[in-house]
Amino acid sequence: MHKDEIPPGTLYLLILKALARGGELHGYEIARWIEHVSQEVLQVEEGSLYPALQRMLIKGWIKAKWGVTVANRRARYYRLTPLGQKQLEVEISLFERVVAAITRAIQTA
Repeated sequence: MHKDEIPPGTLYLLILKALARGGELHGYEIARWIEHVSQEVLQVEEGSLYPALQRMLIKGWIKAKWGVTVANRRARYYRLTPLGQKQLEVEISLFERVVAAITRAIQTA
């Protein structure tokens, strides 16, 4: 099946949602969750994911700590902060607004 890149402006939304649903996750788990819930349509590139996570740490939307995976590998685990939960609500609202506008545009005769 063909995989598509994440649409511009939605990566923060998807990462925040993954963390809201999954608690503490490392980067690979976040990427896999997004791919899974999109039925393997969306693909998260490492070159986009990790810089986005770093920006989100700086903004205070997420926190991180080092841990060990079930495969005994060192990984950084991320979790949502209260500020991140608020930002998730903002991101959802913005996304819904844009989708509604695009839907109106494509349904215009």
